[in-house]
Amino acid sequence: MIIDNFKPFEGQHCETTATGTLLHQLGIELTEPMLFGLGEGLGFIFWNMKTMSFPFIGGRIKPDVLTENIARNLNLRLTVNETSSQQKAWNNVKTLIDQGQVVGLKLDCYHLEYFSRHFHFAGHYVALYGYDHDTAFLVDTKQQGGKVKTSLKNLALARAEKGPMASKNLYYTLHKSDKDFDLKQAIVTAIKNNANDYLHPPIANIGYKGIMKASSEIITWFRQSNDIENDFKTTASLMEKAGTGGALFRNLYRDFLLESHELFKSDILKSACIEFVDIANLWTSVSDLFVKVSQTKDFIYIQEASDILKEIASKEKRAMEKLLTITV
Repeated sequence: MIIDNFKPFEGQHCETTATGTLLHQLGIELTEPMLFGLGEGLGFIFWNMKTMSFPFIGGRIKPDVLTENIARNLNLRLTVNETSSQQKAWNNVKTLIDQGQVVGLKLDCYHLEYFSRHFHFAGHYVALYGYDHDTAFLVDTKQQGGKVKTSLKNLALARAEKGPMASKNLYYTLHKSDKDFDLKQAIVTAIKNNANDYLHPPIANIGYKGIMKASSEIITWFRQSNDIENDFKTTASLMEKAGTGGALFRNLYRDFLLESHELFKSDILKSACIEFVDIANLWTSVSDLFVKVSQTKDFIYIQEASDILKEIASKEKRAMEKLLTITV
């Protein structure tokens, strides 16, 4: 059974790609930056645990919440289910596919054959649009191939994998409600919510406070690392290429603000967009410096990255404070 009356979403980020594909089936076509913005997606986290080989630098809100926010802001009905039974998990999504419903899946990309480099990341999203006796047909990001396929066996392993950010065979669907959405109002609500959450992080390693913390923590990381080359090269790649849209998601948010300004003709949005052009460039500079650190092991590049992170924290705080004042 393969669903053919839908248009796959072409995106760089996995969750917006999967959710965008489900939205296409509802006749809702929005750009990836717009989905990221409506999902209140901009964030930051510096996470370091003894069980981790090196710290994690993230630039968006936690998994699952992006889609929850998109659904709420567009007045859609989101249905999310989990089960510890692999057989039940497959039977449930198979039934939905048989009914013509494209399904969003959260899984660990390690088990997906079409990935050129295999690594464990249990916060990956795909859209399932069909199956046959041994194959699942999926929509993934542009860099992973768009329309792709994997074995049913590997799909089951990916959905059931345990670890950080993992869920129990999570799957979700989107449906229209009896209430339509006003895009302009949705944009304002999303911007204000995102700005408020960003400016009031629950712990010190999140939001602009987390960026300030990272500015000092990367120095400790450099001095204590057992594998500087791998640590900083991998982190730079994750920041620029691992579905972030470049500049740790700042390019996506910059483009969301630009698109929103074109709808509103708002001075606040125009000003914030210009600020995020600069911010995005600074994030790319940090990742470039991490590459230099990996190549040279020279502390001067870590110090420079640390200084830029302090500048970014200040600029992002100022930009989000400005966006908090936006009105329709």
